[in-house]
Amino acid sequence: MVEDLQIQFERVFGTRPDSVRELSPSGSNRRYFRLSAGAVSAIGVIGTDRKENEAFCYIASHFRGKGIAVPEIYAAGHEGMTYIQEDLGDGILYSLLEPSRKKGEYTAEDEKLLCTTISRLPDIQFKGAENLDFDKCYPQPCFDMKTVMFDLNYFKYCFLKPVGMEFNEILLQDDFENLAGELLAGDLDGFMYRDFQARNVIIRNGEPCFIDFQGGRKGPVYYDVASFIWQARARYPHELKEKMLDAYLSSLKRYAEVDEDMFRRRLRVFRLFRFLQVLGAYGFRGLWEKKPHFIGSIPSMMENVRELLAEESFSRFPYLSEILSHISDSCDFIREASDNVLEVRVCSFSYRKGIPSDWSGNGGGYVFDCRAIPNPGKLEKYRKSTGMDEDVRSYLEEDGTVYSFMDNVCGMVDRHVEKYLERGFTSLMVCFGCTGGQHRSVYCAESLAAHLVSRYPVRVRLVHREQKVDRILEGLHI
Repeated sequence: MVEDLQIQFERVFGTRPDSVRELSPSGSNRRYFRLSAGAVSAIGVIGTDRKENEAFCYIASHFRGKGIAVPEIYAAGHEGMTYIQEDLGDGILYSLLEPSRKKGEYTAEDEKLLCTTISRLPDIQFKGAENLDFDKCYPQPCFDMKTVMFDLNYFKYCFLKPVGMEFNEILLQDDFENLAGELLAGDLDGFMYRDFQARNVIIRNGEPCFIDFQGGRKGPVYYDVASFIWQARARYPHELKEKMLDAYLSSLKRYAEVDEDMFRRRLRVFRLFRFLQVLGAYGFRGLWEKKPHFIGSIPSMMENVRELLAEESFSRFPYLSEILSHISDSCDFIREASDNVLEVRVCSFSYRKGIPSDWSGNGGGYVFDCRAIPNPGKLEKYRKSTGMDEDVRSYLEEDGTVYSFMDNVCGMVDRHVEKYLERGFTSLMVCFGCTGGQHRSVYCAESLAAHLVSRYPVRVRLVHREQKVDRILEGLHI
């Protein structure tokens, strides 16, 4: 299909491209190429869904007719699976903001770009919706109950399930239905961009241009505001978020009467919904497909969740709020390793509930089966104790079996740690499983953690999954 892009380029510009360079992949399965010949360039796209490609090309042409800054579509080919569009350059807003994001301080110029960008959103939502044939949107013409429940179930099955969260399906479904009812209350409908965020904005000559709106449809305007201002990993300070919201509302008033207090209340519900949708996407791309970027984005989104829950409780969705509070309070979700220290995640678990998920995206490390070690759980006096208690430790150490087991474990893990330190790796996972995840596996995880921090400059995250224990141990000279 790359050849097809070159043929389209030649038809448009009258010359074959002398350079075809594939660009970094996005979160989708579409492939992007920069084709150039001398001073002329274009972006070639190979899609995976003909109807999605057709939707993008139609919406882009419609928006350009309304004076909205989107790429011109030059040509489409190969049965709708490829097209070439205007090259808007490399000024991705998210990338331009990276230095400030790393410092945690946004400049006046950054603020201007962000406020200008979001002030253009009402033009897309209302002017862009004028005479737009929403039946050409894909996969749905509008934001409805079907799409709401799809996203909520996306969160449930692609995030909650993979992280091992236990929950009551009925109570959660009740809250999902209540949330859907509020989302579909029906006010301020326009074009819902669906993925309005800094990665989909290109700054050209100081002005924002917009890309990747192929999932757009008719729907409430609040969703896109939540997507942009509370984008994961952006970490905009509160004052900047307020400035962006003010810029948006000022522009919105050109199209509709706005009760700002009511708008903000409605926006909170859409922030919640957007966060759930994004966590579902991160769960699928990260926890299922093992893409490190998406796994690394989970902690930032959980910070947004914590911030939202701290503002005011969602009394209409009590069980959902309880689940989110539990997840967001777990350091397993809110901490990011950013200091290049090797972190060894040592876990105990019950085989009845499955092997723990690997959050690093590296596919997991060692899993040791402790069930050959004598089981104190069979004795009544140890039923309420764990491998962290002295009586269980004494029982396990009495016949020496656990010593020989741990000698072998430590010998293997030590060699692994030494190589990882030598090569500059930052993540290793070691799991210990037994029948109930209470006695033998807990003892072994505690033993390995103490061994590692006494010998190496590593950080150990010690997790006893079934006991809901999660703590950090610092090794030598960190």
